[in-house]
Amino acid sequence: MFRRLKRTRLKSSLRDLVRETQLHRQDFIYPLFVMHGTNIKHEVPSMPQVYQLSIDNVLKECEELSKLGLYHILLFGLPKHKDSFGSEALSDEGIIARACQEIKKHHPQMLISVDLCFCEYTEHGHCGILDKKLDSVDNDATLEILGQQAVVLAASGADMIAPSAMMDGMVTTIRRFLDQSGFAHIPIMSYSTKFASGYYGPFRDVANSAPSFGDRKSYQEDPANRREAILESLTDELEGADILMVKPALAYLDIVRDIRERTLLPLAVYNVSGEYAMLKCAQKAGLIDYERVLLETLVGFKRAGADIIISYHAKEVAQIL
Repeated sequence: MFRRLKRTRLKSSLRDLVRETQLHRQDFIYPLFVMHGTNIKHEVPSMPQVYQLSIDNVLKECEELSKLGLYHILLFGLPKHKDSFGSEALSDEGIIARACQEIKKHHPQMLISVDLCFCEYTEHGHCGILDKKLDSVDNDATLEILGQQAVVLAASGADMIAPSAMMDGMVTTIRRFLDQSGFAHIPIMSYSTKFASGYYGPFRDVANSAPSFGDRKSYQEDPANRREAILESLTDELEGADILMVKPALAYLDIVRDIRERTLLPLAVYNVSGEYAMLKCAQKAGLIDYERVLLETLVGFKRAGADIIISYHAKEVAQIL
């Protein structure tokens, strides 16, 4: 006798009954890009249906998301002013601080995560204060302004801090700043394993955050290093992160599984701009059954071990589900 595994595949109702991995609306976080001004909704050429939005249009977007059953957003800021240390990010009049205040006033049901970094706010496009001797980022000086930025955004209404700078010690520092400022209840979702990836290209179009010189390989994770990638996330767990993350997702599902097997913390993946753009290009060219491939990709993230998916696809997936 041999095992007949096909018995539970013959009918759709049976397949539904034994399905191991399910997608739900509550799995998703939807990124939004916020800029100064009013009545602004600029579509990003490399990312169809993704927009740079003024705060009034972000509020409209929150209303639409709520109707779809999506209540968790991740905010990125497009400042008016850039300088060597990203001063707008440290002001309660900065674009993300103002956006948090307005969203909480008009849509208190939205759970707001805020990306914590300086690449969008610095004139050089790197993720913190520069160390000119190293021709890279000054890790420890950047820690201090990350802590300040976290407090400003928590005070403005952010529900969760999501540091993406890949600075050593950033979770410890941010936790200390938050706790000492009366925000011990605010969780940290750390971009704990963030690779120096080519998949970020379209994001840099929408966020205007490409480095003006060099690259970020001196502080983001080497795509070739598996053990170090695991260690990055486990280190952030020890420092007090509440949620870990792997970014990008698609080419790093082995790392997602590796981390999942070593931690009990919730684990997020960021389905990044290049992954999104590739599927959209294939859809436009008629090369794939788009909806089927989209859902297959997202199920793959969860099957690998992700609990949370940050994705530009979230709205269309909510409509499918």
